[in-house]
Amino acid sequence: MLKIKRVYEPAAKADGTRVLIDRLWPRGLSKRAARVDVWMKEIAPSPALRKWFGHDPAKWSEFRRRYRRELAKNAAALEPLRRLAARRRTTLIYAAREERYNDAVVLLEYLAGGK
Repeated sequence: MLKIKRVYEPAAKADGTRVLIDRLWPRGLSKRAARVDVWMKEIAPSPALRKWFGHDPAKWSEFRRRYRRELAKNAAALEPLRRLAARRRTTLIYAAREERYNDAVVLLEYLAGGK
């Protein structure tokens, strides 16, 4: 089972394994406070894509398309996450303020096989 959660929200037992999926460590948060179990920065959007998008809702559709293309090219990096999620509850942790338009939403959708 996979779900997403903002890293600044309190960790909960129901989160299961907490996987940080951002390339950069969340600002102002210690490793202890973040309670991240695994950091998978290699599956985050490329720096160029992240900067281009800037969490601009007007670029959302194109960002989704481009990030999904990056994920498809980086399928091997997703395998450890797929195996983990198949065995236990897993929460994809992200730092973005924007809850609807961020890479975690796209990644969750991609892993679920959605368009």
